[in-house]
Amino acid sequence: MNEKISLVFFGSGPVAAESLRLLTNTFNIEAVVTKPTTEQEMSSACAYAPIFTVKNKMELDSLIENTEFNSQLAVLIDFGIIVNQKVIDYFPLGIINSHFSLLPELRGADPISFAILEGKDKTGVSLMLLVEAMDEGPILTFGEEVIEKTDTTPTLTGKLIKLSYSLLDHTIPKYLKGEIVPADQNYISEQFSRYVSYTRKLAKNDGVIDWNKTAEQINNEVRAFSGWPKSRTNLNGIDCVIIEVEPIKESFGNPGTIKVSGKDLAIQCGNKTALNIKIIKPAGKKEMTAEAFLAGYAQRLK
Repeated sequence: MNEKISLVFFGSGPVAAESLRLLTNTFNIEAVVTKPTTEQEMSSACAYAPIFTVKNKMELDSLIENTEFNSQLAVLIDFGIIVNQKVIDYFPLGIINSHFSLLPELRGADPISFAILEGKDKTGVSLMLLVEAMDEGPILTFGEEVIEKTDTTPTLTGKLIKLSYSLLDHTIPKYLKGEIVPADQNYISEQFSRYVSYTRKLAKNDGVIDWNKTAEQINNEVRAFSGWPKSRTNLNGIDCVIIEVEPIKESFGNPGTIKVSGKDLAIQCGNKTALNIKIIKPAGKKEMTAEAFLAGYAQRLK
């Protein structure tokens, strides 16, 4: 049996933890570097590896200066702390960053949500060699993932975690043998007609629904914000989270107008479009169908 390749893993949060758990199937994780707030989560994902915690860039620099790692390579997924060149150079073969988009598209903090927000029909995972500039490193490989009309940020995230692991599993051994030549992102852009774009961290206020937007735009937001910050609105004094919708071409009033027809609940959006509400969650209640919601709240919507 071949000896497992040794890696140091940098990551924080649930995406990193699930990625780490999968990596333990194939690789020997020499150490895990994470934030103090996610130490327990990472320890559960990889019980055998020592866990090092850092709060910021300065603490990371100090850790690397005062700790001896034997791994030639590190992997970084959703770390959330800036990594400077000195840390990158510590590893003879660098640090591979698994970024959940088809770079150079959707660089930045939240590529999965923004792929849905922008109505893309596909996204993917790019393995790049980390550089100090944000998500600008040379690409080792990438894989594509179709975005289904029913995908939400949580469901798409799950697919991309599995794709990321598959790419790392196949690519790292080849990279260590010198069989892969990293490609500049400008070359990738020219070859695949993918152009530089950026994402940002979502804010809580992003979840407040603006009914002046088209039904398709709001539908994308509902799917993209389903994990956080969730799509929130107030229907005649009833605070709600909108969970699932269906865009329709219908005009029955100004944006925000509520239409109750039997067991169906629709809300007017911009550009003569509307949304059928499928699943809704009133404040303090469980998720329910529009039919169940109307059974309890129809009179308040009039």
